[in-house]
Amino acid sequence: MSGREHGSVEPDLAWCHEAVQGVSRTFALTVDVLDEPMASQICVGYLLCRVADTVEDAGHIPPAAQSDVLRTYERAIDPNEDVSIDRFRAEIDEWLPEPEERSDDWAVVAESPTILATFEQLDPEAREAIIPPVVEMVDGMAMFVDRHADKGGLRIDDRDELEQYCYYAAGTVGNLITNLLTRGDVAESRARRLRETAEEFGLLLQLVNVSKDVYDDYTEENNVYLPAEWLADEGVDQEQLIAPENRESSARVVDRTANYARSFLDDAQAYLETMPLSHGNTIEAWSVPYLLAVGTLRELRTRPEDALTEAGVKISRQEVFAVMSVANEAGRESLAELRETIARTPYHHAVEPAD
Repeated sequence: MSGREHGSVEPDLAWCHEAVQGVSRTFALTVDVLDEPMASQICVGYLLCRVADTVEDAGHIPPAAQSDVLRTYERAIDPNEDVSIDRFRAEIDEWLPEPEERSDDWAVVAESPTILATFEQLDPEAREAIIPPVVEMVDGMAMFVDRHADKGGLRIDDRDELEQYCYYAAGTVGNLITNLLTRGDVAESRARRLRETAEEFGLLLQLVNVSKDVYDDYTEENNVYLPAEWLADEGVDQEQLIAPENRESSARVVDRTANYARSFLDDAQAYLETMPLSHGNTIEAWSVPYLLAVGTLRELRTRPEDALTEAGVKISRQEVFAVMSVANEAGRESLAELRETIARTPYHHAVEPAD
C-alpha cells in the first residue's frame, strides 16, 4: 500500500519539505533557515515524530487501537524489527479521514511510507542519529495512551508526570538534534554540555505549548496537561478547567505551569550557546523558537486566562517577523540580551524608532 494510495512508494524529499510547512509553523521556520544536509535531516526526522504525535492525539481512535498502531509504527521504523511500514499504513487506514477531509497532519500519517522511504535515503550516520530518539518518543506515547486508556484522553496527574510526558513529546527531539550535532569532530566537553541541556531545550518548548494551548488541547483532543494536583490546589476539577466560573482559578494554574517552563530557560539558552555550526546547522534555526517561547511566556504572564478560551495566547505576526529578522543577524552572544528585551516587551516595539 502506498502513502499516496497509488503505485509504488518512492522517496520524495520535496513533498516532505512542503508537508512540514503545513503541520508546524515553528518547525517550518526552523527548517527554512537550516542549510543542507541538516535541513532535510531535521525535516524528515520531524515528520517521523509527527506521525506518532497525530495518532496519539486522535480522540476518535479508541485507546486500545491507538496503542496497537503506535506499537506497530514503533516497530516499523526500528531497523532491528521485522515489521513493514505497510503494516502500519494498513492498520491506521480505518482511522484515516477520507482524502478530501484530511488535515495536513492526517495527510502526513497517510504518507508515512513515503516519509520512511525518504528517510532511508539519508546517509547512514544521520539515520543512526535520528531513529533511537524517535523510537523512544513513540514508545513513551504508547505508554501514556495505555496509562490513561480508561479516560479516553490524557489526564496528567502531577508535575513529575507532566515532565515525563514533555520529555517523551519534546525532550526526545532535543536528543535527536544533539545526536545530529555531535557527529564527527566535536570536543567531548562541548558534546557533554549539549547532552546535559538538550532535554531542557525540548522541555521548555513543550511546556510553553502546554501552557498556551489549554483550550485547544481539551476541546479538540480531549487532553488535559495541567496537572490534576495543581488544579486541585485551586479547587478545580480537570473536567471543568475551562468553565467560565473557574477561569480565575484555572488561570493561576496556567501561570504556575508557565513559571515551571521558565525554569528551563537558562539551560535551553546554554544549549543554543554551545551547539556547533556544522552539518548545515545555524544558530538562527533554534534561536527563533527559543525567543518566540520567551515572548509567549511574556504574554502568558500578562494574560494567562486567554489560554482557557478560544482566543488563545499568541504573539503577533509583527513580532514573529521582527524576531526572525534579528535572529538572522545576531549571533549566539546576543541571546541573553535578546531574551531580556523580549521578556519585557514585544520585540517589534522595542526596536521601533522613537517619534
